[in-house]
Amino acid sequence: MASKKFKPSPKATLPFKVGNKDKRQKLHITRKKVHDSIQRDERLRRRREEDKNPILKEERLKKNVPLTLERKRIWDELGHDSADGLDQSVDVEQLKRRKINQDAVFNKESETAQQPNEDTESIDAEDDEDSMIGSTDDEHESDENLNPPRELQKTTTEQATSSAQCTTGANLGLTSEALAARFPTLFSTEAPQIPKILITTSLNSNLHHEAQILTSLFPYSVYIPRSSHRYGHKFSVREISSFASKRNYTAIIVLKEDQKRPTGLTFVHLPRGPTFHFSINNWLEGKKVPGHGRPTDHTPELILSNFRTPLGLLTAHLFRVVFPQQPELQGRQVVTLHNQRDYIFVRRHRYIFREKRATEKSVVGPDGKEVKGVEDIRAGLQELGPRFTLKLRRIDKGIQRESGQEWEWKGKMEKQRTKFQL
Repeated sequence: MASKKFKPSPKATLPFKVGNKDKRQKLHITRKKVHDSIQRDERLRRRREEDKNPILKEERLKKNVPLTLERKRIWDELGHDSADGLDQSVDVEQLKRRKINQDAVFNKESETAQQPNEDTESIDAEDDEDSMIGSTDDEHESDENLNPPRELQKTTTEQATSSAQCTTGANLGLTSEALAARFPTLFSTEAPQIPKILITTSLNSNLHHEAQILTSLFPYSVYIPRSSHRYGHKFSVREISSFASKRNYTAIIVLKEDQKRPTGLTFVHLPRGPTFHFSINNWLEGKKVPGHGRPTDHTPELILSNFRTPLGLLTAHLFRVVFPQQPELQGRQVVTLHNQRDYIFVRRHRYIFREKRATEKSVVGPDGKEVKGVEDIRAGLQELGPRFTLKLRRIDKGIQRESGQEWEWKGKMEKQRTKFQL
């Protein structure tokens, strides 16, 4: 037990435990106030220094980028047949960039080989004389290429916080020829036709209101309820697809139900597939969204974000053919499908451009710097709904499971948390 004359500093950590509970609580509050005051003084001192030298703030923000799972994302090894493999997690943009670099190197070598070489004999003689001297230098150069200096080697934090790891939009122009040949109906070279979608539900479903909401989300769509009479014929999805293709429908959307809640969406690309199966989470209709607006009948714009693998580009092309290619800009509506950790977040907003207020910051890009030309403009958003989350579960070659599977989700795919499929 400590002496009664001993008075510890409020910043000190006691080597013993105070027996009295009230004194122990007061001591903890005192130490916490002192700790908070020290941190506050440190923040104010740092702010004064950064106001004098803005470069210090840029360096601090560059070092303090959080290491999220998206920034730690790993990819499979790049191969020649990686662009059409749906089971491989490869960056299609990186494949395209590597192919362009290889073509540039090949063209440069071919140009140098065609140029005439003068005094080749004298050059060969000089090379033979200096072969023994230059061998050590070549070895050192090869070692330096294999093992670059420590100043040029990037740490794990620097690699994860680089601008190449930022979320980008889906570049649909990077689709490989093999993937396009594998799904010719989705990657058609002809002019895209206006979609015509038939929306229905599972057998004996009660989600008629939710299906009507989907007709407002997908343009040029109509809802036809499936027969629920006890003596009525139970039409299968294959029969519905045959019925719809004869009437010039381009796609079928089947809303699945469990305990009177939406649990899945099935997209059937007519006339012969493929079929995409998604699960639904966090369904929220528009009228329950705080501060929601009322949607109009204008054709919305479409934003596809962060689809980077061959499987992701295939999924992005599905949604591209479901929505019309020519939006009605006067409606100022936009549908966003953002992929993050293999979950596709579906949102619909109405936007408006307005002047920036004095208390607001300017728009910044992925690199953290202000975008030039829009310093005094801000965009206001109003969510219209519905709001839900999709997760890809299976892709069938044709219609229904009997046609075979191109890709199917398995439980062990999420065992490695830094590897994603889309």
